[in-house]
Amino acid sequence: MENEAVTLYCPNQDCLAANPLNHKFCQQCSAPLPKRYLWAVGDVLNMGSPGDVLGDRYLVIQNNILLDTKPGILPQMPDLGKLHGSSIEQIKVYLRLFPHRLNIPQIYGILPGYGAASDKPILLLEQPPLYSVDSPLQVQLYPQLTTAWHEASSMRQLNWLWQIAHLWQPFHSHGVASSLIDADVLRVTGPLVRLLDLRFDAHKSPGLRELGKFWQQLLPQSLPPVADFIREISNFLIEGRISSPDVLIAVLDQGLAQLGASQTLTVQMTTLTDTGPRRERNEDACYPPSGTVVTMPPQESALAIVCDGIGGHQGGNIASNLAIETIYQQLGEVTDLTLRLRSPTTEHPLEPSRILAILDDAVAVANDKISDRNDGEHRQARQRMGTTLVMALPVGHEMYLTHVGDSRAYWVTREGCYQVTLDDDVASRDVRLGYAVYREAVGNRGAGSLIQALGMSGSSSLHPTSQRFILDEEGIFLLTSDGLSDFDRVEDYWQTEILPILTGEDDIISVANKLVELANTKNGHDNVTLALIHYKVQCSDGLSGVATPDLTLKAVIPDISSVSPASSGTQELHPTLLEGSHNQKTQVISKIQSSGLAKLPLNLLVLLLLLVLAGLLGYWMMQLRSRSNIPTLETPPTPSNSQPGQRQ
Repeated sequence: MENEAVTLYCPNQDCLAANPLNHKFCQQCSAPLPKRYLWAVGDVLNMGSPGDVLGDRYLVIQNNILLDTKPGILPQMPDLGKLHGSSIEQIKVYLRLFPHRLNIPQIYGILPGYGAASDKPILLLEQPPLYSVDSPLQVQLYPQLTTAWHEASSMRQLNWLWQIAHLWQPFHSHGVASSLIDADVLRVTGPLVRLLDLRFDAHKSPGLRELGKFWQQLLPQSLPPVADFIREISNFLIEGRISSPDVLIAVLDQGLAQLGASQTLTVQMTTLTDTGPRRERNEDACYPPSGTVVTMPPQESALAIVCDGIGGHQGGNIASNLAIETIYQQLGEVTDLTLRLRSPTTEHPLEPSRILAILDDAVAVANDKISDRNDGEHRQARQRMGTTLVMALPVGHEMYLTHVGDSRAYWVTREGCYQVTLDDDVASRDVRLGYAVYREAVGNRGAGSLIQALGMSGSSSLHPTSQRFILDEEGIFLLTSDGLSDFDRVEDYWQTEILPILTGEDDIISVANKLVELANTKNGHDNVTLALIHYKVQCSDGLSGVATPDLTLKAVIPDISSVSPASSGTQELHPTLLEGSHNQKTQVISKIQSSGLAKLPLNLLVLLLLLVLAGLLGYWMMQLRSRSNIPTLETPPTPSNSQPGQRQ
């Protein structure tokens, strides 16, 4: 398919120049030209032929696949107030599953229905599991999980099942569990399970029994170290012996921990912070200290923290440094202990839920330290100092991440760059509540206002997000403040600036310096702080499935009372606590008063009191009426059905 007349327009609003499709940068202003491939869902039979342009912007590549030729213009959005029936319900499911966007594509925009009989809009999903081969017009889907299964290592096979197990509960509760047993929908991009779209359950949602039957199809091509393990799990699911996703995850965790014995993890890490060209002081902070390069062999601590202070001269730098100091004190002894307990040779390894709790507790202590200092110095509203936080801790075969605010973590593999944290801001909250599509929400006023950060109030109202990832191949985690992540700089430049670490063309120190320079030249409005964590994985079983002689995986169902509920990756939604924008440092606004829920007992008490008073008043009025009409003995009173407090 060739259409030489089609051009790709620069997303820079001050340029918008037309460029050939195969260009990576604008020939007028040198801005990156993003190739936004979209997956169309709906009535696409009459959508058009390859080479056609729909809506004056969407180039048809092939069935269901479009390219947005005007990525700098906001797409047409669904009017959530006017849609009815199944259309609005399906859109809202995508929005409510926004925290799982690492695994499922999200709504980019809509196209009006094509064809005389079609009145339903076509949903356009962004970041589907597809990639271009040699040119923008040659696009392929990533393979199905069932197709790629035989090429994966034992660790990766369990990793894919582990991700499906984590998705089961949220998908089941939203009526899309069928997506997880549909071979065509389930795709894999390196270590990640990524879905083409969501398949809605027809009449009755499938249960874990159906999941077990689907997994049984994988047995013929499962590698020897895990084949019997997967067979046992599948049978347990079919027989009903594994009755909840939490138990399923716990069983898979046991297998992953045993396989971790055959895996060697090495980590190289560096941090860097810079004031930036327009700031007088640096309110960011990082651990290890800026410029440090750490190389970690197995079983050593490799904690990384990035904080972005809030409060300007009032103390943003104090808050960020206090957070790091406190967390380091809390985890300084815990990290070595944690790694030691997670060692495969340890008889009783620390459970993942316990590690997540340790990280959450450390963040809570840091939050209260900053909040107490604010209270002690009588800081109120905008005078309160605070900080965002994102930190990473590799433990055995896993990477643990915790974040609060809008400092981000990205995961870079050879296949792609993925934002794995969800900003604690108004835009993300509105999407999760089903109010707006993300690309529309980020353009609304106050979209970047934070809904939580460290130090704004006590830890009882703080909800950090902690999650973990299975490491089964070489990759990079980037932790960064918004000085770099603003305006999609990471998404636009990861291939040219970060990927060379994995290809061996550049080193981690040089890349860190280039990223800071990129932030200062392309953004420049804020301080910039980052941590780069480059990890390498060596598996002794490899792709052949030849495991160590003493490695035998056995599926054991744990005591349900000892299984902590699996984190869904979502946190509670909060009112706006902070105000900020991409062009100025985040500032504190007046603290929102306690929600109505917190006052519920008092409200009930007042309501009950009013009801009692109304009843007494009604009873008193009845007595007055009865006294004014005292019946005689010859005329007995007519019985009344009225109750005290009712009108007669």
